[in-house]
Amino acid sequence: MCIPKELDIAVDILLRTTGKIVTTGMGKAGHIAQKCASLLCSLTFPAVYLHPGDAAHGDIGIIKSYDAECPELGSKADTLIAFSTSGKTREVLETIRFSRMLGVWRVISITSHPDSPVRRASDVVLDMGRIREAGHLGLAPTTSTVVMMIVADMLALVAAKMKNVTREEYGVRHHGGYLGKKCRGEIR
Repeated sequence: MCIPKELDIAVDILLRTTGKIVTTGMGKAGHIAQKCASLLCSLTFPAVYLHPGDAAHGDIGIIKSYDAECPELGSKADTLIAFSTSGKTREVLETIRFSRMLGVWRVISITSHPDSPVRRASDVVLDMGRIREAGHLGLAPTTSTVVMMIVADMLALVAAKMKNVTREEYGVRHHGGYLGKKCRGEIR
């Protein structure tokens, strides 16, 4: 399997993150960011979604700093994953900027537009490629959200594979419902 260099770098960042993984995105991209945080949690990576609008009103305080001068204090450094198809969403850019001010360890972005400010503000970019939205208007986030989810799922699943997450570890996080029973061998 050929893994793009950027995905390899992003996976390495997730594996080296000793704090939380904070996802952020506005609108439909925000829904994908929420889903990504949930998936990461179930795959043993502590993660949380931060709404960019709420970030501007104090919730950005969830970010734990990284201190390069004193690594032992920064050992619980957080990583931010920013979701923005255009890469130009003001609230997402502000969230990245203020996360950096608070000392977030690394920023990964999932975006499409080649001239986006989000690219310049990120340590690594997972490029979704050129996107053409479906539908007669070609505007509603359709194709972009599908591609964004595939990229996010790929990132989470490759990181879990590299971390050697076991069925048992997954099952502990899915103790209820069908998946919990399946992981415990109660159903096939």
